[in-house]
Amino acid sequence: MNSIGYRLEQYTIKRPQEVLIVHAEVEGEPDEITIFKGFSSSLVRPTAFDPEVPMLPEGAKIVAIDRLKSPYTPQSPVYLAQGLTWEQMQVLLSQVGV
Repeated sequence: MNSIGYRLEQYTIKRPQEVLIVHAEVEGEPDEITIFKGFSSSLVRPTAFDPEVPMLPEGAKIVAIDRLKSPYTPQSPVYLAQGLTWEQMQVLLSQVGV
């Protein structure tokens, strides 16, 4: 079974016009991870140098997922959906086959 992080990265490859911001708890600490075109980076923690290492480790708790229009500009983000649950996101993942 593919990890949550991998599946979300694959989603953004299939939908390159979207950026995901994942609000999560990693080892009990809040984190925000952006995922775009198959790559993820943390807005809170250091990002691994190896782009193959997903920023969302196994055991991370998804708090909410925001879908934004690409390109993402922090000063004026364009939200497609905010506060999606993991269950709601799984429906979108299924629609694109990941």
